[in-house]
Amino acid sequence: MVEFLKKATEWVLDKEEEAAKKCRIDLEDLQKQIDLIKNRRDALKKECEDNIAELEHILHRLEVIKAKEEPCKR
Repeated sequence: MVEFLKKATEWVLDKEEEAAKKCRIDLEDLQKQIDLIKNRRDALKKECEDNIAELEHILHRLEVIKAKEEPCKR
């Protein structure tokens, strides 16, 4: 499904590019699309950074727990 969406998006972008070459594109609409994609990218970037930070926290806690367990193996 993801591959289909990628191909469909590429097809649409190709058509947009063809229209732009023929001066048949609304620059205001294009700028809205650019702004929308930038906002979505920024939101996803923040979400990923938050998730990575949470995983780092969990990993650190697990390492601490492991270090406390090490003396028990003796």
